[in-house]
Amino acid sequence: MTHINHTAMNLQRCCHCNQKIVTPPFRPRQVIVCPRCSSQLNDGRSWSLRRLALLSITLLLLAPIAFWQPLISIHLFGIQINANVLDGIRLISEQGDPFTASIVAFCAIAAPLLLPISILSLVLARYLSINMRPILLMMKHLKEWVMLDVYLVGLGIAAIKMQDYATVSVGHGLIAFSTMSVISIIILIHINLDELWRRLYPLEENADAPHAETCLACHFTGEPNKKGKCQRCHRPLHHREPLSLQKTWAALIAAMVLLIPANLLPISTFYLNGRRLEDTIYSGVVSLIDSGNWPIAIIVFIASILVPFVKIIIMILLLFSIQLKSHTDPVLRMKLLKFVSWIGRWSMLDLFVIALMMTLVNRDMLMSFTMGPAALYFGTAVILTILAVEWLDSRLIWDSYGKSKPSK
Repeated sequence: MTHINHTAMNLQRCCHCNQKIVTPPFRPRQVIVCPRCSSQLNDGRSWSLRRLALLSITLLLLAPIAFWQPLISIHLFGIQINANVLDGIRLISEQGDPFTASIVAFCAIAAPLLLPISILSLVLARYLSINMRPILLMMKHLKEWVMLDVYLVGLGIAAIKMQDYATVSVGHGLIAFSTMSVISIIILIHINLDELWRRLYPLEENADAPHAETCLACHFTGEPNKKGKCQRCHRPLHHREPLSLQKTWAALIAAMVLLIPANLLPISTFYLNGRRLEDTIYSGVVSLIDSGNWPIAIIVFIASILVPFVKIIIMILLLFSIQLKSHTDPVLRMKLLKFVSWIGRWSMLDLFVIALMMTLVNRDMLMSFTMGPAALYFGTAVILTILAVEWLDSRLIWDSYGKSKPSK
């Protein structure tokens, strides 16, 4: 790989607030922070593709064991029942809800596998002279969807719930799955896409060019090419993301509508000795409190109830602040946007717990666990809130601030 020596001063724009910045000479492992919005332009955690490729190979070798082998096992009515990732997804699909099954499958299997496959594809593409731009563009969006750590927490909650009914033991696949989770976090921390763009497609940035724009996909600042696209990643270049506010509003409104049935309808149905016990998201938290599992109840309450509503409220406030040209500190609003981006993925916790419980408790009418109608609404609402954050162009916060800022 060709290493770029950042020895010259570089004039660019911050992709978060559009501030012109003269970037001093720096090394890949140095941290560069925007003086205006405090966003990191280079996080200083860049690892080489070779090291990332070795970790990626390890991930792919562990995947068959982690996904096919039992994560936990229970002994129920003299029978050992195993739970793995694939069986939970299969049971959800067989119950007539392939969309919810596909959500769980993408977050727990597809996205975690796409991450190492993408890294290895970059290594091969470089030697085979293949266009690497689509791979780098896809990797930009993967971080939010790799949820092995969330699934691992869901596994712990499912195991604690089952302790009241059966003996729970650790399965063969748990070590592999836990290792995959740790390795995927390490990769996501140390992969620096901006540095990869600079190394693989080196171009000189110039924020002072007459028609210079900043690309939100690869963070290159320069004039568009003859087709109106970014010179580096060839993505259409715009002054601001088209219909950013409209798309964000649409996703939020749809999520708010879906959260009504998601919280009112049963999210799970538990059959015990012929008795039908239905749980909504809230009643599930109450039952955990009644059984003495306060820590688990708090985790479920935060992830499944507090996070979705807090996220929607914050996003609505941010959208109104942009459209009303609010005087509110834009740095604070940027911090709120980053916060909701970070917490959003944890709302998938309930769906992962349901998938595992369906695998463990499926003994006809003596004891069985099925997914309720609320799961589809809840899963779709979570996906929409994640997309709403992704679709909002943060530079609009600073545009509105600039227009409303009183002259001195």
